[in-house]
Amino acid sequence: MSKLPPQYQFIDLSDYGRAGGKWIASGLKETSFTPIHVTLLFVVSGFAAIYCILNGLHLQAAFFLILKSIIDAADGELARLKKTPSYVGRYLDSVCDLLLNLMFLLSIMAV
Repeated sequence: MSKLPPQYQFIDLSDYGRAGGKWIASGLKETSFTPIHVTLLFVVSGFAAIYCILNGLHLQAAFFLILKSIIDAADGELARLKKTPSYVGRYLDSVCDLLLNLMFLLSIMAV
């Protein structure tokens, strides 16, 4: 887990999107994209996954869920690279994660 000092790092299986997130963030570092733009992009990917779940497109849903996790890692990485972390960004990220996770569960229950 790269956000921690070396002496406290550990293997976090939920952190699989970090490498892709770093790659996306480094590509966006010199652009006008903000971490909040990236957060909104992972919401779009989450909605695409929900659409696929509800329509029986399981492989595509898996793709969008993994993409959502990678993009979710990118917003924090971009905030650190641009040195623009914010409480608004952290709050938005958490709220979007919570709502999307609820919607994922509800969509799985609906099929």
